[in-house]
Amino acid sequence: MTHRLVRYDFGERLMHTLAALAYLYLLLTGLAFWTPAFYWIAVVLGGGYLSRVLHPWIGLLFAATVLWMFVVWRRDMRVTPEDRTWRRAIRHYIRNEDDKVPPAWRFNFGQKQLFWLMVFGAAALLLTGIVMWLVASIPGELSAVGQIATLLHAVAALATIAGFIIHVYMGVAVVPGGLDAVIHGEVTEEWARRHHPLWLAQVKSENDARSRE
Repeated sequence: MTHRLVRYDFGERLMHTLAALAYLYLLLTGLAFWTPAFYWIAVVLGGGYLSRVLHPWIGLLFAATVLWMFVVWRRDMRVTPEDRTWRRAIRHYIRNEDDKVPPAWRFNFGQKQLFWLMVFGAAALLLTGIVMWLVASIPGELSAVGQIATLLHAVAALATIAGFIIHVYMGVAVVPGGLDAVIHGEVTEEWARRHHPLWLAQVKSENDARSRE
């Protein structure tokens, strides 16, 4: 029987799911607002009026889930000396040359960089979104502030979209089993040894310590 390890507990899977669903809604409605060519997306999602009403509120939900992630994962996301070694060999990771990739902790350097991109991106989207939300109800003398906020909001959105696409591609195509781990929370010991051996050693050490108590 294959031994399985808990990689993500229920709370982690819940916050990841909420963040992903909220982000997808924001992405789709944001595209609908950005250009008439994609306005049909808003129609599919309940109409332009409903999308405009829900977009800022879903944005607050997304920001809250990212803050939750920050609280839960911030220690795991600190860059270590092993991460710097991993970074220098990233070309082997992209080519799926696992035997040439240095060992990683629970999250590798690329995953950590994505995490910080989404944290800072979510903060930028939140701040600029609030400005846009408030300025929309104020007479035209603050229109320049709204235009600047809109531009920065778009830049932050594009940055997070790029990170999101890479994240999905890596989780589905480059690291088989990564998506399944997020959904079900467990991985095989062999998967952990192949992709995150330092984390596997840490888990085993902690389990051994508990068994001796």
